[in-house]
Amino acid sequence: MPFTDSALNVGADAIAAASRWVSAHTGDPSTSGANEVAGGSYARQQTTWPSASSGDTTGSQVAIPIPAGTTVTHWGLWSASTGGSFRGGFALGASEVFGAAGTLNHTPTLDADPV
Repeated sequence: MPFTDSALNVGADAIAAASRWVSAHTGDPSTSGANEVAGGSYARQQTTWPSASSGDTTGSQVAIPIPAGTTVTHWGLWSASTGGSFRGGFALGASEVFGAAGTLNHTPTLDADPV
């Protein structure tokens, strides 16, 4: 039997509350936050999350500065702007190549049923 929407909302809200910082990655971050972008003016950006509905929530769009010569393939969630605990990483819909320094505009989503 699957979880109820109410239970999924509790889970999504708890993850969102503990995961306010969005990162960019040049490869699969695995379970540790590996391959995080570095250099230039790169910095994790803070999102805000509304209360979940049907187990899903979509954060506010973030604008992550990316240095020149970087291909971003994944995004991740952290508990802090630097250091902190890595909460999870996800593939972008499509890789983004930055020949020159630029901005990755990303809207993070927690989806109870990603399939």
